Amino acid sequence: MSTKIRKVAVIGSGTMGHGIAEVTALAGYEVVMVDVAQDLLNKALERIKWSLDKLAERGGTISKEKVSEVMGRIKTSLSVTEAVKDIDLMIEAVPENIDLKKKIFSEADANAPSHAILATNTSSLPITEIASATKRPERVVGIHFFNPPVLMPPLVEVIKGAQTNDEVAKRAYDFVKSLGKEPIMVNKDVPGFVVNRILVALNSAACLLVTNNVYSIVEIDSAVKYRAGLPMGIFELQDFTGVDVGYLVGFAVAVRDPMLRVPCPLIEELYKKGWLGQKSGRGFYEYKGGPYERANIPREAGEKVDLVLIFAPAINMAAWLLREGIASREDIDKGVKMGLGWPKGVLEYADEFGIDKVVEALNQLYSKYNYDLFKPDPLLTQMVQEGRLGQKSGKGFYDYGATGVTEFKEIILKREPPLAWIILNRPHRLNT
Repeated sequence: MSTKIRKVAVIGSGTMGHGIAEVTALAGYEVVMVDVAQDLLNKALERIKWSLDKLAERGGTISKEKVSEVMGRIKTSLSVTEAVKDIDLMIEAVPENIDLKKKIFSEADANAPSHAILATNTSSLPITEIASATKRPERVVGIHFFNPPVLMPPLVEVIKGAQTNDEVAKRAYDFVKSLGKEPIMVNKDVPGFVVNRILVALNSAACLLVTNNVYSIVEIDSAVKYRAGLPMGIFELQDFTGVDVGYLVGFAVAVRDPMLRVPCPLIEELYKKGWLGQKSGRGFYEYKGGPYERANIPREAGEKVDLVLIFAPAINMAAWLLREGIASREDIDKGVKMGLGWPKGVLEYADEFGIDKVVEALNQLYSKYNYDLFKPDPLLTQMVQEGRLGQKSGKGFYDYGATGVTEFKEIILKREPPLAWIILNRPHRLNT
């Protein structure tokens, strides 16, 4: 039985599908890209060629001479049955429709070699439910790329379904690394996995505070952007990615998990009106200058916002993920830094704020709104009881020195006497 991945089928040629096909071919794999119509596949090939040409122009990633070689590794097909006959790995990247995905997995299962791994790029649907359409659920895994797959962010979530074999998950993890991406392992199949769970928790809290007139949209966005250092405001980001995307992902995870059922009438109202953000000219902000205009968010608007109140639900979710063994501390923080572009991990923010202050904020939210998302996780309350309050106590989610300053994490010291190297370790910021 072959264990080496050589040939990959990518099902779906849309934004995610053709991007996954491109990075896979760039890494040297043979790829067959599948869709329902040849004109869709032809457009996808044109987009891939354009992207490769741009990469060649910038230099470094690929030379101009190599573009045709990479393109030669990508074939197309209109048939899942034909495409999967001699593959080692399938990555399904069709729209977030559970019935459609199960149909594809059933067909692939019936025609792919027994050693083949069947993966889904879903961002919100259960791996276990998708795997139920096959007779090999132990060989089904989630490989969730972030958009756009070719560029940043480099993060990919590898998700185990309830029956996924550990060796299959490890091979998927190694495959992702071979693409030059940064994988994190999600050990249990929970709605939203790691990054989207934390993002939904953050968005839900922000939306609730605006709905209840605690803060305005601009005040929250200003605070998280200029004081917390996030690359975009919470509502600004939703406009950028699409209000419809946020609404549908939030709905998909909330349907499957009561913990994430915090209603957001603001986003539902915008979704129903068709105010979908930058692409429609209006969302949480107006974009009179076209789809590439940025929202006007004054720096001084967020000076009085309590950042702990904003971040506490996301920290609570991260603590739950850690306590439940869904992901490691390092992978949770890598997830938000590389997947969302945060300058610090969510657990690093917790240590900076103070775990006691986080629990106080959660108790305030829980007593006022009574949603499970705001009930302090037992891990956080235990940490407070034990005096592990973060930087100020010298120990929280991470260990700190007596001065409360952590060791410098953004360099690697490599000793090979008589030489030594100091290596920058900021891949999520391209080592700036």
